[in-house]
Amino acid sequence: MKVAVLGAATTQFGELWDISPRALVREAVSEALLASNLRITDIDALYVGNMLSGILGGQENLGAFFAEELGFAGPAFKIEGACASGGLAFYNGAVAVRSGMFERVLVVGVEKMTDHKPEDVALGLMGAGSDVERQAGITFPGLYAILARAHMEKYGTTEEELAAVAVKNHFHAVLNSKAHFNNLITIAKVLASPKIADPLKLLDCSPISDGAAAAVIVSEAVAQKGQTPVWLIGAGVASDSLGLAGRKEITSLSAAKRAAKLAYKAARVGPRDIEVAEVHDCFTIAELIALEDLGFYEPGKAGKALLREELTLGKAQHLVVNPSGGLKACGHPVGATGVKQVVEIVSQLRGTSGKRQVEKTRIGLTHNVGGSGAVAAVHIFQGKAGSGKGKG
Repeated sequence: MKVAVLGAATTQFGELWDISPRALVREAVSEALLASNLRITDIDALYVGNMLSGILGGQENLGAFFAEELGFAGPAFKIEGACASGGLAFYNGAVAVRSGMFERVLVVGVEKMTDHKPEDVALGLMGAGSDVERQAGITFPGLYAILARAHMEKYGTTEEELAAVAVKNHFHAVLNSKAHFNNLITIAKVLASPKIADPLKLLDCSPISDGAAAAVIVSEAVAQKGQTPVWLIGAGVASDSLGLAGRKEITSLSAAKRAAKLAYKAARVGPRDIEVAEVHDCFTIAELIALEDLGFYEPGKAGKALLREELTLGKAQHLVVNPSGGLKACGHPVGATGVKQVVEIVSQLRGTSGKRQVEKTRIGLTHNVGGSGAVAAVHIFQGKAGSGKGKG
């Protein structure tokens, strides 16, 4: 059974001190339902993607929590997979619709992080790491710095190439009114920013953010009655070891490669068919590795492509990456990120992205990673009904 996204929406991302998680979810859901021409009573099931509500907010029962808030009495689930929680919630919602169990599913991603001390947030995020990593006192900037250093040593990747990721994504975020950061930066500014975990600097890192996003997934029968459905044509999820020490290699993320392979096979397309992508750039090295894991570039080649601005809106010949600004500049409220990626791709495929619209795009991809690559979710979308066959 084919499934589609009807309505999809995000709130503002950023330091939203005076807005509660309840209000964030109400805003995103109201807009997504309105765009779907549906009411909450039309929804068959609710899936909530979130990572830190128990650690930071003392509330783990988010399915029931937001069902109550939204006036929903049906089945409701919390899905947690670290920073891939939103992508996994979307995946589970889509599987449920495709199975025939439900016809209309509401997926929500939400996180409220800035109300808490940075050290508490860092400790909570390390819940996605291995026991050994936590005992060693390392944090995720340190883990991704290890990935960056390994990539540099194997392929000659430079700090300037990493910085080009941040420059591109800030350029895109300037065009996104809902982004956490709306400022242009330069490679020189990235290189001059304070070191967090060598070789990663402050401007190589995504921020702590608040925000919510929502998407309505429906069956083919329901989609045919709606306006401009965007079809989910391929999806894949895969896992790996929690810690880096358990990996065969650390210059790529095996879970992401396996998830992408599954998604491409299901969609019957290949990397060259993708015209717009939202990838998981929690750190600049993460985007560079993602570009290679997804097959857009051979290993060791993505950095130079970034310096040539091959993936930048207005300059790209074929593929634009992270037109929303990505995690780096749009923001990274971890449970919301995977759903926000879907919202951006849906907007792009409908041609409603305004100043950041990628021209003549038909097929888009999302790539959401949990931890340092312990889990990954890849989804492929098509902007109009069809078989999904491509050049692949």
